[in-house]
Amino acid sequence: MDVILKHEPMTIPTYEPYAANTLPFFLEKKAYQGATGRIYPVPYTDRLSNKPVDKEYDSYTLENEHVKVVLLPELGGKIHGAVDKHNNYEFIYQNTVIKPAMVGIAGPWVSGGVEFNWPQHHRPTTFMPLEATPKKNADGSVTVWMGEAEPFHRMRGMVGITVYPGRSYVEAKAVVYNRTDTPLPFMWWNNLAVRVHSQYKATFPPDVAYGNDHDRRAVIPFPVMKGVYKTARPFDYGKGTDATWFSNIKLPTSVMVMRGQSQMNFLGGYRADDRRLHRQPAGLHLHHARRDQGVHPGMVPHPCHRRNQERHAGRRAVPEREGRPGSFRRAAHLRA
Repeated sequence: MDVILKHEPMTIPTYEPYAANTLPFFLEKKAYQGATGRIYPVPYTDRLSNKPVDKEYDSYTLENEHVKVVLLPELGGKIHGAVDKHNNYEFIYQNTVIKPAMVGIAGPWVSGGVEFNWPQHHRPTTFMPLEATPKKNADGSVTVWMGEAEPFHRMRGMVGITVYPGRSYVEAKAVVYNRTDTPLPFMWWNNLAVRVHSQYKATFPPDVAYGNDHDRRAVIPFPVMKGVYKTARPFDYGKGTDATWFSNIKLPTSVMVMRGQSQMNFLGGYRADDRRLHRQPAGLHLHHARRDQGVHPGMVPHPCHRRNQERHAGRRAVPEREGRPGSFRRAAHLRA
């Protein structure tokens, strides 16, 4: 089956934020997960609506005989959701409503799908429209490129979402370009949401022995966590708790894997459903990244999973620290 590309409006109930502040905000002293809060010249929005309205979004859908993936360039160029067509399993969580929270560095942020974040924090434009360009490739695959010239240093960043004929995975390829003559700091990380319950289990490379929180202040053995994890929300895991099981995570918790610890390049999860309760087959999530591009696994059971990725713009890149979930989310590279 050839890959089908659809470009059409999609109506989603939306709690639209109120208008952004007209005066610029300078939040250099804001302490939030290691981010400084510098957002100028992006306007800051600090008021959210409690009433939903039906809003029409510009959407792209990529589909073959195995998978169907929906993209929303208007929401920071994110994957809105994806489904395994053989069993209707939603392997990327698709939110049925757009209801932002005050999580983004410039205010509104919405959970679900896959959020591609750069040059810092939850991308400053995470709730803003990006450019989008579809491309039909010679091998029969179809790619939709979504990107921008970021507002701080005017570096160019984009992600290409590709579906191939006969393949059951979604590929995400990031391209970052420093258009200036000066080395500039940035980070790139992906934030992926999945549905979970008590029988959801995360899978990490077997050579991972310990993890740390967002800015490396707390370190703990992993995947069997022991003792007190001294994060912003400390928790005592006792003599040993298998943190790969969602049911064992009792409060929002972030675990990152430092660069150089793991020699492997994947992150996965398995959902073993009770069909009598959930009426849905078991599901497997596997996320793979090219090792030569400096991708490192991490999880945030906020439960939630995260993978931080460093790439080079110009001669060097200085990654900033990041974090934060909403539903059970995973920051992982789908396939690079």
